[in-house]
Amino acid sequence: MSILDFIKKELIEIIEWTDDSRDTLSYRWPDDDRQIKNGAQLIVRESQMVQFVAAGQYADLFGPGKHTLSTQNIPVLSTILGWKYGFESPFKCDVYYLNTRLFTGNKWGTANPVMMRDADFGVVRLRAFGTYDFRIVDPPKFLKEVAGTDQNFRLDEFADTMRSRIVSVFTEALATAKVPALDVASRYSELGDALLPIINPAMTGKYGIEITSFVLENVSVPPEVEKAIDARSSMGVVGNLNDYVKFQMGSAMGSGGDASAAVPAQMAVGFGIAQEMMRGMQSPAAPAAGAAVPPPLPAADAGAPALDVLTPEQAAQALSVSVEDVMAAIAAGDLKARRIGNATRIARSALEEFLRG
Repeated sequence: MSILDFIKKELIEIIEWTDDSRDTLSYRWPDDDRQIKNGAQLIVRESQMVQFVAAGQYADLFGPGKHTLSTQNIPVLSTILGWKYGFESPFKCDVYYLNTRLFTGNKWGTANPVMMRDADFGVVRLRAFGTYDFRIVDPPKFLKEVAGTDQNFRLDEFADTMRSRIVSVFTEALATAKVPALDVASRYSELGDALLPIINPAMTGKYGIEITSFVLENVSVPPEVEKAIDARSSMGVVGNLNDYVKFQMGSAMGSGGDASAAVPAQMAVGFGIAQEMMRGMQSPAAPAAGAAVPPPLPAADAGAPALDVLTPEQAAQALSVSVEDVMAAIAAGDLKARRIGNATRIARSALEEFLRG
């Protein structure tokens, strides 16, 4: 081997890279400690970009095509290496190929619930996951912030690196958009499109990539919030509670089934009747001047007979006597009354019978 052949072997004349992996994001071209020849050919295929790095600094960037490396088309590199008037000697430089095609179907998800403030539920915890598509648009930024000096930076490494960053940006975007939790769960596609203008400035500015599609596949809330949502939905379906109770009672009586099926409805109706009784007892009737018998109570609504009862105080007021006198008449058996718990109630008919002797 002649000295000329040896020198040629030590110099790089053609730089090219054919990617057959389909999952490589950046690739540092191996120079085997050789130098690049003045006038060497650089071949960059479609969906590729090449970034030169010299002396630890980012130099010239090349797009698709065939390039001859000379002072005219590597001005940044010439400045870094101090070539003011052109160069003739070989030089050392790191060459990074970057794959700029669209990478689709990448998964993202929240490892832990995300805290957000919601107009309906207050502070709520959300879990979310989905997919996104991206491409590299700023090679120097991507190399600096994501790939580094990795010889062969692949998609699986990117997924591990970027998952938490995607979630962080998604959380900030969701908080900025102030989308209610119920809308998040029902408008996945619209929300993904709406979040893109908020997510992309951060992703491009920080990592040199562009998110072309951001898809939410599922958003879930804690079980207790799900129960609250179900309860609210049930209340909306029931509508008017009185009509619902009457319907349940009518269905139970008409079917001739187990009477216990109507117990909840009967309890609700009974509670309503008790409330009406208490309102009636809290409004004492005013006795007419000089009259021994209290005035009649207001007429009840048609079809709903009122339960006409008095308290000992109301009976004493109607008779113009003391409460002790009324209680003494009850104890003697002259005035009929009912003891309900700690309360005593007197039917108006019993009071009228007492007065008639």
